[in-house]
Amino acid sequence: MTLNKLPREFYMRASLEVAPDLLGKYLIHVVDGKELVGKIVEVEAYMGPHDKAAHSYNNRRTERNEVMYGPGGYAYVYIIYGMYYCMNVITAKKDVPHGVLIRAVEPVKGIEEMARNRFKKDYNDLTKFQIKNLTNGPGKLCSAMGITRDNNGDDLLGDRLYIMEPEFNENFTIARSPRINIDYAEEARDYLWRFYIKGNMYVSKPHE
Repeated sequence: MTLNKLPREFYMRASLEVAPDLLGKYLIHVVDGKELVGKIVEVEAYMGPHDKAAHSYNNRRTERNEVMYGPGGYAYVYIIYGMYYCMNVITAKKDVPHGVLIRAVEPVKGIEEMARNRFKKDYNDLTKFQIKNLTNGPGKLCSAMGITRDNNGDDLLGDRLYIMEPEFNENFTIARSPRINIDYAEEARDYLWRFYIKGNMYVSKPHE
């Protein structure tokens, strides 16, 4: 698969600009020399200090979220519920802690490895339910693609974890909705900052 890696300039914008532009791009994680590739089909924008749903709300700065304060184009990987990893793409310029959560991908390459990572089974042995649930959520895609806290701070212009342009431009409709599972965020829970490819089976929650 010969594709063009997204340049730094792509990421050096507000997360609300970057988020919809990530749809249709290819997320690639190289594990033991093998490429695990997923097409990004669902994302959520987090707008930093003024966004009550963001880890960096009110300029909160900790060891956990320090990578958010660097320049765009780096991975921010954290753990939720003590067991699931989530991957964010850091956007905007240095000291502007914006991020885009990758919520779902469509498996493209390395699908056998993804199946074994997620379900300890060969892909052909998966049920229809397991196939649909392979990468249709932020924790699920990280599990399938082997993305862990070890990837936190990875430069997305590097050779381990990165995002590429598709070989061909695909026509699809972008839908938007409120973000998911942020009921604590008061008025921010209603912002239409979730974007997804309408009709894609790997979107985690297609209907609001």
